[in-house]
Amino acid sequence: MPDLLLERAPEGYAVLTLNRPAAMNALSLSLRRELAEAVDALAADCGVRVLVLTGAGRAFCAGLDLKELAGGGAPLTGERADPVAALGRFTGPIIAAVNGAAITGGFELALAADLMLAGESARFADTHPRVGILPGWGLSQKLPRIIGMGRAKELSLTGNFLSATQAERWGLVNRVLPDAELLPAARALACDMLSALPSMLPAMKRVMDDGYALPFGEAMALEQARSEAHRAGLTGAAVGATLGALFARGQQQKNG
Repeated sequence: MPDLLLERAPEGYAVLTLNRPAAMNALSLSLRRELAEAVDALAADCGVRVLVLTGAGRAFCAGLDLKELAGGGAPLTGERADPVAALGRFTGPIIAAVNGAAITGGFELALAADLMLAGESARFADTHPRVGILPGWGLSQKLPRIIGMGRAKELSLTGNFLSATQAERWGLVNRVLPDAELLPAARALACDMLSALPSMLPAMKRVMDDGYALPFGEAMALEQARSEAHRAGLTGAAVGATLGALFARGQQQKNG
């Protein structure tokens, strides 16, 4: 069986499924390379505007393949196959559908998404200090910004698991669903996003991400500058046509 499954949905989204269920979808060197290459290929595909990332079996991802690392089968430095960097190059929204355990590198992979949906079986843990490796895919900086420094330190310094329900309370995941409803909900959310104008998904994602990395005053100025630049390219007729199409779609949904 392939280590990575790819589905291109006709609506305009793709689903990437980590497919090493016997190893809890641990990220072997080959899987890291395959995942990075697949994401880069999807980023270059104008027919794919939203990406869903999930795992096969009972886990989302157990992190790096420690058996492979212990056997000297994969490098610890100079790694070119960086799936998190590849996910960062995907300009559209990324939805992590977290089923089961997301541990250490798998936790970082989930954090690379724009938002997370969690199945009831989902649980999160950062075991970097236990295995003797510092995070390199963003966990130490992203996690405190999402759940607060104290909670992030509690997770990372203990290695304890965080349940799906607690992750929702802490704002780490958008919502928790029964496991059987997780992927259908991610697909439905992707379709909701695809109702936006094609150019607006990457533009909105970019202005939010770029602004979040700045002090608040600078972020407000950034938004204003980009808004003015965007409006300079609009015409009243174009806005009217868009509003007319939205109204017609709403009427169809109401009548259908």
